[in-house]
Amino acid sequence: MTPDLFADTPPGWHEPLGEGAMVLRGFALPFEAALLAALDTVIAAAPFRHLITPGGFKMSVAMSNCGTLGWVGDRRGYRYDPRDPDSGLPWPAMPAAFARLALAAAQVAGFDGFTPEACLINRYDIGARLSLHQDKDELDYAHPIVSVSLGLPAVFLFGGFERSDPQQRVPVVHGDVVVWGGPSRLRYHGVLPVKPGSHPLLGERRINLTFRKVR
Repeated sequence: MTPDLFADTPPGWHEPLGEGAMVLRGFALPFEAALLAALDTVIAAAPFRHLITPGGFKMSVAMSNCGTLGWVGDRRGYRYDPRDPDSGLPWPAMPAAFARLALAAAQVAGFDGFTPEACLINRYDIGARLSLHQDKDELDYAHPIVSVSLGLPAVFLFGGFERSDPQQRVPVVHGDVVVWGGPSRLRYHGVLPVKPGSHPLLGERRINLTFRKVR
């Protein structure tokens, strides 16, 4: 299927990706205004930055965080930290609209009572990508990952439990939410380079909100 076909899919369509994993098409659209207003507030307090990988490379995706913990990385590795290393201040509090969306999406996907401690905010400019990886820095894998797409469309890669496993190519557009947990919690995933375009609300960028329960 192509992104154009998915763009015509009515909101509310739930597309299974595997056991414990699904795409909730258009699920975030009713939250749109509150999400974007809250996003501006968070980024004003904790501006986007490009992290350095342990190998010394600069990530193409720009990042920020909100919540009681934030995901950070540098030459020492990846970890969660209660403070923004750029400012030394606590990360901005999780906006209520963010938490409501994450809880509701997780519940629809079969994961009740999801209370994220961290929201990793990724900004994808044109050409930015995210290589295949597993989310393994959390202490308890019993909780799902909730990933919200805003702005430009992208292709989400959803693989297996080895980096070399075949991957599903899943087009995601503004308002789509991907949830994976349970048997699928440690599956590899990534994002192909974002293609040129302009979104009427977010311009030439894609924003991804990734909610995680860390402890």
